[in-house]
Amino acid sequence: MKKKDIKILLVDDEPDILEIVGYNLSSEGYQVITGENGVEAIEKAKKHKPHLIILDVMMPEMDGIEACERIRQDSKLNNTIITFLTARGEDYSQVAGFEAGADDYITKPIKPKVLVSKVKALLRRLKESDNTDVAIKIGDLIINREEYKITKKGEEIILPRKEFELLSLLATKPGKVFKREEILDKVWGNEVVVGGRTIDVHIRKLREKIGDKSFKTVKGVGYKFVD
Repeated sequence: MKKKDIKILLVDDEPDILEIVGYNLSSEGYQVITGENGVEAIEKAKKHKPHLIILDVMMPEMDGIEACERIRQDSKLNNTIITFLTARGEDYSQVAGFEAGADDYITKPIKPKVLVSKVKALLRRLKESDNTDVAIKIGDLIINREEYKITKKGEEIILPRKEFELLSLLATKPGKVFKREEILDKVWGNEVVVGGRTIDVHIRKLREKIGDKSFKTVKGVGYKFVD
């Protein structure tokens, strides 16, 4: 996919951020759409179906966390990557962001060139997922990586991107214990700094949606998918 075909939705209530970040991304050749609050984020995400959304947390009318949750409820935006760009760096805020369905978390202030590098890294994940078209079938569970769709007993289950990728990884080798380091590397990538707690949050969400018995915790090591 060429840069000129990639759409990025940038949402922030600070005009300076929209101008500076928007300019740098546009200069790279990306299509940039902007919004100033969570309500606009949802409206423009549904209208333009961006490949990447860069979302501030603290905004008027609707904050980024709620906007992210609502965007993740739209199955047509399953493949959209969402990253938060915010001055809030506290652990609880990051966990709330990941629970809402975010893929990454970028803390302000950040140099424009560094931000562009982060964006390129995030978009590489999109490219990698586009090249994967293998359907995984385990019992009554079907994981269609090409369509980013999960079905269990014939019923579709909507998963945020990171939950989908974590489930896909564990399900590729049922019974294998995936170490935390391997999960972080393959699902979040080396360029993203997240803690082990992030994995726990995503596993908890998967247990709620797929079934508690499908995931086994191996204390001090990691997790495995149980058929």
